[in-house]
Amino acid sequence: MAKRDYYETLGVQRDADDAQIKSAFRQRAKELHPDRNPGDDSAEQSFKEVNEAYEALKDPQRRAAYDQFGHAAFEGGMGGPGGPHGFGGDFSASMSEIFDDLFGEFMGGRRGRPRTVRERGSDLRYNMEISLGDAFSGKTAQISVPTSITCETCSGSGAKPGTSPVQCRTCGGAGKVRASQGFFTIERVCPACQGRGEMIEDPCESCRGAGRTTKDRTLSVNIPPGVEDGTRIRLANEGEAGVRGGPSGDLYIFLAIKPHEFFQRDGADLFCRVPISMPTAALSGQIEVPTVEGGRGRVKIPEGTQTGRQIRLKGKGMPVLRSKVMGDMYIQVEVETPKNLTRKQKDILREFDEASSDQTNPNSAGFFARVKEFFDGIGE
Repeated sequence: MAKRDYYETLGVQRDADDAQIKSAFRQRAKELHPDRNPGDDSAEQSFKEVNEAYEALKDPQRRAAYDQFGHAAFEGGMGGPGGPHGFGGDFSASMSEIFDDLFGEFMGGRRGRPRTVRERGSDLRYNMEISLGDAFSGKTAQISVPTSITCETCSGSGAKPGTSPVQCRTCGGAGKVRASQGFFTIERVCPACQGRGEMIEDPCESCRGAGRTTKDRTLSVNIPPGVEDGTRIRLANEGEAGVRGGPSGDLYIFLAIKPHEFFQRDGADLFCRVPISMPTAALSGQIEVPTVEGGRGRVKIPEGTQTGRQIRLKGKGMPVLRSKVMGDMYIQVEVETPKNLTRKQKDILREFDEASSDQTNPNSAGFFARVKEFFDGIGE
């Protein structure tokens, strides 16, 4: 059976350039690969034909010979692929090169391309506690963080000053080694350099080849107004130094707000419980309350105020983070019952109670009226 024309096998014209031939091969090989067509003998045969055609046309000398002599160029010792079906004795090496070209992007880069892995440093966490006043106004805080920094002696290379890391002899700088098992090639991290692609023969005495040392650092942290409990602030590249000159990690600062003596916070709103005397609640009056920024505010208590009433002070709450909007402050009134009364005070209260009516205490009068109706209903 006559062989198909190599150009026809790849689906390209005879004047196609190297890039077009390579692109056509990649497309056809992906379509016909045995892993995508399990048990399909026809696809497997076509896959071999595509490989054979590419082997002949990717090399300029072989392609010139094929253009002049056709398939006869590779028969009877005229050079080229040779052997059965046009494949030479180094078939595994040839196929390894083909799979590098096809699937290099999925295997972490092509073989033979030297690389040096610079491991990124770890991210660090720092817990900071601030007051509610600091959360209101914002502040700049100084913190001390023990962390790994780039070694000053070797500038992070890990090698003794005056020397440099050398390319790993095991992997040739690729960071990976391969072992062929028949048709397939297995790739793994180089055991000698741990994937870095280089070795240190004369390590730095200060960091012992790590490229970093441990030291306390003082950092300035800008806390914006309006932060809440659990807010996270990121300081880029202020984490642990990378290995052998690799990029640093980040430092994350987690904020916790200390409990306040007077205020409870709900988002941007503040709540303050304020006890007032019974006469003030009954007759009205003014009270003075603290504000979160350290000032004072006057609040008018309406006549007949009951426990639990909320009085709103607009714009006296917390700022909204990265906004000009301000929350509100709510005064929660608690009417205080008098105690430790003198005889005179007791007499006055008894006299007041005797002069009181249902209109004076409408809530209690209405409640006990309903209670009476309830018991009357049970009796009936």
